[in-house]
Amino acid sequence: MPTQTLFRLFRQIKFILLNLTIGVLLIGCQSDTQQMLPSFKVSEISGKVLSQEDLRGKVSIINFWATSCTTCVKEMPQMIETYNKYKTDQLEFIAIAMSYDPPMYVVNFAKTRQLPFKVAMDSDGSVAKAFGKIQLTPTTLVIDKSGKIIKRYVGEPNWDEFHQMVEKSLAEKV
Repeated sequence: MPTQTLFRLFRQIKFILLNLTIGVLLIGCQSDTQQMLPSFKVSEISGKVLSQEDLRGKVSIINFWATSCTTCVKEMPQMIETYNKYKTDQLEFIAIAMSYDPPMYVVNFAKTRQLPFKVAMDSDGSVAKAFGKIQLTPTTLVIDKSGKIIKRYVGEPNWDEFHQMVEKSLAEKV
Protein backbone atom coordinates (compact mmCIF):
# COMPACT_ATOMS: atom_id res chain seq x y z
CA MET A 1 0.00 0.00 0.00
CA PRO A 2 1.28 3.46 -0.81
CA THR A 3 2.17 5.70 2.12
CA GLN A 4 -0.62 8.21 1.32
CA THR A 5 -3.27 5.48 1.44
CA LEU A 6 -1.96 4.23 4.79
CA PHE A 7 -1.90 7.77 6.13
CA ARG A 8 -5.50 8.37 4.96
CA LEU A 9 -6.62 5.06 6.53
CA PHE A 10 -4.89 5.95 9.79
CA ARG A 11 -6.64 9.36 9.86
CA GLN A 12 -10.04 7.73 9.26
CA ILE A 13 -9.47 5.19 12.05
CA LYS A 14 -8.32 7.98 14.37
CA PHE A 15 -11.45 10.01 13.51
CA ILE A 16 -13.74 7.03 14.17
CA LEU A 17 -12.05 6.25 17.50
CA LEU A 18 -12.26 9.88 18.58
CA ASN A 19 -15.99 10.02 17.78
CA LEU A 20 -16.62 6.74 19.61
CA THR A 21 -14.75 8.05 22.67
CA ILE A 22 -16.74 11.30 22.67
CA GLY A 23 -19.98 9.35 22.30
CA VAL A 24 -19.16 7.11 25.25
CA LEU A 25 -18.22 10.12 27.38
CA LEU A 26 -21.44 11.93 26.53
CA ILE A 27 -23.53 8.88 27.37
CA GLY A 28 -21.75 8.70 30.74
CA CYS A 29 -22.63 12.34 31.46
CA GLN A 30 -26.33 12.06 30.74
CA SER A 31 -28.28 14.35 33.03
CA ASP A 32 -31.61 12.54 32.97
CA THR A 33 -31.87 9.00 34.20
CA GLN A 34 -34.43 6.48 35.30
CA GLN A 35 -32.07 4.66 37.65
CA MET A 36 -33.59 3.62 40.94
CA LEU A 37 -32.06 4.54 44.28
CA PRO A 38 -29.34 1.95 44.97
CA SER A 39 -28.65 0.24 48.27
CA PHE A 40 -26.03 2.14 50.25
CA LYS A 41 -24.77 2.94 53.73
CA VAL A 42 -22.84 6.07 54.59
CA SER A 43 -21.78 7.66 57.87
CA GLU A 44 -22.75 11.19 58.72
CA ILE A 45 -20.02 13.29 60.31
CA SER A 46 -22.06 12.94 63.52
CA GLY A 47 -21.50 9.17 63.35
CA LYS A 48 -25.07 8.22 62.44
CA VAL A 49 -25.33 5.73 59.57
CA LEU A 50 -27.68 6.60 56.71
CA SER A 51 -29.05 4.18 54.14
CA GLN A 52 -31.54 4.13 51.29
CA GLU A 53 -34.22 3.27 53.88
CA ASP A 54 -33.88 6.79 55.34
CA LEU A 55 -34.93 8.22 51.97
CA ARG A 56 -37.99 6.02 51.42
CA GLY A 57 -41.09 8.07 50.51
CA LYS A 58 -39.20 11.38 50.48
CA VAL A 59 -37.86 13.68 47.81
CA SER A 60 -34.10 13.44 48.21
CA ILE A 61 -31.26 15.65 47.09
CA ILE A 62 -27.85 14.04 47.25
CA ASN A 63 -24.87 16.24 46.53
CA PHE A 64 -21.49 14.58 45.96
CA TRP A 65 -18.86 17.21 46.69
CA ALA A 66 -15.34 17.88 47.95
CA THR A 67 -13.77 20.67 49.98
CA SER A 68 -11.09 20.97 47.27
CA CYS A 69 -13.69 21.52 44.54
CA THR A 70 -14.08 25.25 43.82
CA THR A 71 -17.49 24.81 42.16
CA CYS A 72 -18.68 22.78 45.16
CA VAL A 73 -17.62 25.51 47.57
CA LYS A 74 -19.15 28.19 45.30
CA GLU A 75 -22.53 26.44 45.07
CA MET A 76 -22.81 25.59 48.77
CA PRO A 77 -24.58 28.87 49.74
CA GLN A 78 -27.22 28.07 47.06
CA MET A 79 -27.54 24.54 48.44
CA ILE A 80 -28.12 26.01 51.92
CA GLU A 81 -30.67 28.45 50.51
CA THR A 82 -32.44 25.64 48.65
CA TYR A 83 -32.54 23.46 51.76
CA ASN A 84 -33.91 26.30 53.90
CA LYS A 85 -36.52 27.18 51.27
CA TYR A 86 -37.90 23.65 50.90
CA LYS A 87 -37.09 21.92 54.19
CA THR A 88 -39.93 19.70 55.23
CA ASP A 89 -40.37 16.19 56.56
CA GLN A 90 -40.87 15.16 52.91
CA LEU A 91 -37.37 16.34 51.87
CA GLU A 92 -34.06 14.68 52.64
CA PHE A 93 -30.88 16.58 51.77
CA ILE A 94 -27.46 14.94 52.08
CA ALA A 95 -24.06 16.32 51.13
CA ILE A 96 -21.72 13.35 50.64
CA ALA A 97 -18.01 14.17 50.68
CA MET A 98 -15.89 12.15 48.28
CA SER A 99 -13.50 9.46 49.55
CA TYR A 100 -10.39 11.55 48.84
CA ASP A 101 -11.60 14.44 51.02
CA PRO A 102 -9.80 14.50 54.39
CA PRO A 103 -12.41 13.97 57.13
CA MET A 104 -11.16 16.90 59.23
CA TYR A 105 -11.55 19.25 56.24
CA VAL A 106 -15.15 18.08 55.78
CA VAL A 107 -16.00 18.46 59.47
CA ASN A 108 -14.38 21.91 59.58
CA PHE A 109 -16.17 23.03 56.42
CA ALA A 110 -19.55 21.83 57.70
CA LYS A 111 -19.10 23.56 61.05
CA THR A 112 -17.68 26.86 59.83
CA ARG A 113 -20.32 27.16 57.07
CA GLN A 114 -23.06 25.93 59.45
CA LEU A 115 -24.41 23.47 56.91
CA PRO A 116 -28.02 22.84 57.98
CA PHE A 117 -28.42 19.51 56.18
CA LYS A 118 -26.86 16.10 56.70
CA VAL A 119 -23.18 15.82 55.80
CA ALA A 120 -21.68 12.38 55.27
CA MET A 121 -18.31 10.88 54.33
CA ASP A 122 -18.01 8.30 51.57
CA SER A 123 -14.79 7.04 53.13
CA ASP A 124 -14.28 4.05 50.85
CA GLY A 125 -15.92 5.36 47.67
CA SER A 126 -18.66 2.71 47.75
CA VAL A 127 -21.53 5.21 47.75
CA ALA A 128 -20.21 7.11 44.71
CA LYS A 129 -19.78 3.75 42.99
CA ALA A 130 -23.33 2.63 43.90
CA PHE A 131 -24.76 5.81 42.36
CA GLY A 132 -23.09 5.18 39.00
CA LYS A 133 -19.37 5.53 39.60
CA ILE A 134 -19.55 9.24 40.36
CA GLN A 135 -16.13 10.84 39.96
CA LEU A 136 -16.82 14.45 39.02
CA THR A 137 -17.80 17.00 41.65
CA PRO A 138 -20.16 18.49 42.21
CA THR A 139 -22.69 15.87 41.14
CA THR A 140 -26.19 16.45 42.48
CA LEU A 141 -28.98 13.91 42.24
CA VAL A 142 -32.70 14.60 42.60
CA ILE A 143 -34.63 11.51 43.67
CA ASP A 144 -38.42 11.39 43.72
CA LYS A 145 -40.61 9.89 46.44
CA SER A 146 -40.76 6.54 44.67
CA GLY A 147 -36.96 6.26 44.71
CA LYS A 148 -36.33 7.08 41.06
CA ILE A 149 -33.34 9.28 40.23
CA ILE A 150 -35.05 11.89 38.06
CA LYS A 151 -32.15 14.25 37.45
CA ARG A 152 -28.37 14.13 37.66
CA TYR A 153 -26.53 17.43 37.57
CA VAL A 154 -22.80 17.39 36.91
CA GLY A 155 -21.50 20.82 37.84
CA GLU A 156 -23.57 23.62 39.29
CA PRO A 157 -27.28 23.25 38.50
CA ASN A 158 -29.47 25.79 36.78
CA TRP A 159 -31.06 26.93 40.05
CA ASP A 160 -34.43 27.95 38.62
CA GLU A 161 -34.82 24.56 36.93
CA PHE A 162 -33.54 22.81 40.05
CA HIS A 163 -36.07 24.59 42.29
CA GLN A 164 -38.92 23.83 39.88
CA MET A 165 -37.97 20.15 39.92
CA VAL A 166 -37.87 20.08 43.73
CA GLU A 167 -41.27 21.83 43.95
CA LYS A 168 -42.84 19.47 41.41
CA SER A 169 -41.42 16.43 43.16
CA LEU A 170 -42.60 17.57 46.60
CA ALA A 171 -46.12 18.14 45.21
CA GLU A 172 -46.40 14.64 43.70
CA LYS A 173 -48.30 11.91 45.49
CA VAL A 174 -46.69 8.49 45.83
